[in-house]
Amino acid sequence: MSSYILAAIFSAIFMGTIGAISIYAGVSAETVTFYRLFIGAILMGIFLLLTGQKEKVCTWPGIKVLVTGVFLAGFVVFYVMAMTYTSMANAVMLMYLAPVTASVVAHFFMGERLSGLSAALIVLALFGFAMMMEFNFNLSGRAEEAVGLFYALCAMLCYAAFILINRLIHERVHVLTRSGYQMLAGALCMLPLMVLQGDSINGAQWGWLTAAGIVPGFLAIMLAVVALRALPAATFGTLAYLEPITVVALAWVLFDQSLSTMQMTGSALIIVSGVIQAVVSESGSRRDSLESDVVAGR
Repeated sequence: MSSYILAAIFSAIFMGTIGAISIYAGVSAETVTFYRLFIGAILMGIFLLLTGQKEKVCTWPGIKVLVTGVFLAGFVVFYVMAMTYTSMANAVMLMYLAPVTASVVAHFFMGERLSGLSAALIVLALFGFAMMMEFNFNLSGRAEEAVGLFYALCAMLCYAAFILINRLIHERVHVLTRSGYQMLAGALCMLPLMVLQGDSINGAQWGWLTAAGIVPGFLAIMLAVVALRALPAATFGTLAYLEPITVVALAWVLFDQSLSTMQMTGSALIIVSGVIQAVVSESGSRRDSLESDVVAGR
């Protein structure tokens, strides 16, 4: 299996740990998100310096890299705001239309043509995710519900923009450079929101915040950036649905939140669609490589 596909899979799994870490940390979402990004950026810088890659730190990453960092922070902020006005199910359902939105935009404007199979797999993943949420996308008719859906829509657009703009960043910007500066830019955007929360943090909470910076921060975001550099938006979008699978699994194991038959079926559909998409992408890459070799041989 391609290393880029594995990067996307593990990125989704690591991303899915942020919910459990947030519960154990016991601080505001803004604080968890700040340290998730800030510690991740610091770790990236330390890693590059210790491995003799100082030039990847002391460089200008470009506006597009910083903009993706802003979208990274924006997606988290709007998601948190959405849950203030609407249910988590509504917010997540709308937010996770981002990979589909990115695939459609890439199809029309970036030359990443969607095959019939890729489109069908995206629909299958969406249907599976809807089953995971037990089709709970109810509108209450209240004005604040509309506000919550608007914020969720903003979160979805930020996430889709993060996926797409990563594809437009010039190859001269190393993936580790872009990953570090994206996390730093996102953390700086979250800083004033965190300060407004005024959280008091004890020793145990510092441990969980550090974990947030390492797992769903440094590792997850770096792997996502690496994967987005090479994978089509449709492939990454399908594999991204492993993140909610991870969230549900951790909730089941750690917090005794059992799954219904419908939710387990939905989880299976998402996994199956992701595996098929990965196999199709891998086969396509090998075929293109073989064709290139044949042409070069001529």
